[in-house]
Amino acid sequence: MPLQTTAVATLADLEPLVGTVLGTSDWIEVAQDRINTFADATDDHQWIHTDPERAKKESPFGGPVAHGYLSLSLIIPMWEQVLEVRSVTTAVNYGLNKVRFTSPVPADGRVRLQATLKALEQLPKGGAQLTVDGLIELEGSERPAVVVEAIYRFFE
Repeated sequence: MPLQTTAVATLADLEPLVGTVLGTSDWIEVAQDRINTFADATDDHQWIHTDPERAKKESPFGGPVAHGYLSLSLIIPMWEQVLEVRSVTTAVNYGLNKVRFTSPVPADGRVRLQATLKALEQLPKGGAQLTVDGLIELEGSERPAVVVEAIYRFFE
């Protein structure tokens, strides 16, 4: 499935889309260099991520894998490809209700996001809160890499 984006003019245009798939992002490669950079940024240098030779020999995954939180963090650039609300001037990540890392992402694997608008509620001082069910799919795998329920706040 190629990139699929939902584009609407205003937040009000999202109301009829609750319960529907908003779209699917492009694939993003999770190269070993990206994994190493994430390890440096987070001080998480566990060998299953950063030592390809050891990971090939000793890891239950058969090679190095991305950090779960790296896989999750890629939701940010992928989410921007899935939904465009032209009237929105500010969008923020508000939090996560639940996250599961259901399949490890091997070094040089590719992931993409499929997002469904689960709920939309108006905020008391303007704007809207979106609850989104996300599947971060792993290319070539029947199981997603990450299943997430994310909360975003959009303001016009």
